[in-house]
Amino acid sequence: MTSIQITFLKGCDDLDGVNQWDATLYDDKHAYVAEYGKGVLELLYPQKGESIVDLGCGTGDLTKEIAESRANVIGIDASKQMLEKAADKYPYISFLQADANTFQLEAPCDAIFSNAVLHWIQTPEQVIESVYANLKHGGRFVAEFGGKGNIAILLAGILDVLTKEYHVEEQEVKERMPWYFPSIGQYSQLLEKAGFHVTFANHFDRPTILLDGEHGLRHWLESFAEAFFPEFEEMERMDIYERVKERVRPFLFKKENWVVDYKRLRIVAVK
Repeated sequence: MTSIQITFLKGCDDLDGVNQWDATLYDDKHAYVAEYGKGVLELLYPQKGESIVDLGCGTGDLTKEIAESRANVIGIDASKQMLEKAADKYPYISFLQADANTFQLEAPCDAIFSNAVLHWIQTPEQVIESVYANLKHGGRFVAEFGGKGNIAILLAGILDVLTKEYHVEEQEVKERMPWYFPSIGQYSQLLEKAGFHVTFANHFDRPTILLDGEHGLRHWLESFAEAFFPEFEEMERMDIYERVKERVRPFLFKKENWVVDYKRLRIVAVK
């Protein structure tokens, strides 16, 4: 094992915008994110000696999986909390705090991998430009993230509660949307415009069971949807969460578990 290497940008705690990550809650209640990501690793097919970046590595579980292939991997994330948790768990892996829009490696790499991250970034052209710049010629970009129609039922529930019960303007709620959910055509076009050759693209339904039974959707809202509720104090948010749950319960609560209506986009592109 090598010694721990974790690099934080000076004077910066978090680069991840409106959503401030609770790394412990993420690990405890959202382990399915990394578990599903193992399927994307099959598309990556990391090889011994390759240089690979895990872009948006979170708490490092998939970075560790890549390292086990004996590739030379570095995990990059914007969140200091996430990186500290990752470094505690996997002290033999290098981690770097950086923005996916602007990250720069010391040398181009063989592959860049990303799971459940790119839908958080509403400047996809900048991310793609940075990925392209940091890959070797012939290097591959392998990613999965939320696609068109992702969490449509849940979003409708949030919109309904905020507009009808809390009198937030519909356009304002829509402007708070923190995610980018493209279609295959939209994202492939951006990749091709940047110079990539898209070799694989799949847009599919993946209903996802949340952990912790009845409480699963509240954990999800606490972790991922805070951008919708900036003016509300904690007690008001708890009330909103309960109202959202009741709106979507007929559609998303099945056999004592919340099953969120995920739609995912998987992409492989070559420089």
